[in-house]
Amino acid sequence: MDTTSTVREQILDHAITLMMLRGYNGFSYRDLSGLVGVKTSSIHYYFPSKDDLVLEAVNEYSSSVLASIHAIDPVLPADVKLGKYAKLFGRTLGDGDQICLCGMLAADIESLPENIRQAVQTFFKANESWLAKILEQGGREGTLAVNGKPENAARTLFAAFQGSVLASRLFHTKARLEDVEALWKVAK
Repeated sequence: MDTTSTVREQILDHAITLMMLRGYNGFSYRDLSGLVGVKTSSIHYYFPSKDDLVLEAVNEYSSSVLASIHAIDPVLPADVKLGKYAKLFGRTLGDGDQICLCGMLAADIESLPENIRQAVQTFFKANESWLAKILEQGGREGTLAVNGKPENAARTLFAAFQGSVLASRLFHTKARLEDVEALWKVAK
């Protein structure tokens, strides 16, 4: 099995990582050129503009995250599903120096073109929709504390997760992320 990635895949992977660390305005094709070992003109071959690259990165990242979410076993209790979801954020945080790509881009929203804004909004809405279903299930089971409509609670919970990775990065601890998960679980 050939495990070497193509130049295009390397560019995309490094772009995602750089944006998770520095945001939309914090990297250039020159940065990618050094990391991948190609000329900037080669990067332009695959991605004619930075916006093309960023949109592809958002789509790739979104697909990967949503596939991980949908891979969570649907027969599990809601609190267990929420725990697995929280672990996804923990993996994104890594060593504590990066945050969710779409969360980072949301902070740069005023400098993003409309198609990238929409892609980031789509990512947020997909996560919120999934969380609403989990919260509704948890309310029925009595495993999660849900006040109000699950849709509203899901938006609040997703915002809390996004904020927790930002604070975890700031303080170099995953405890902030763990605190969010704990708030929604019903004491047993």
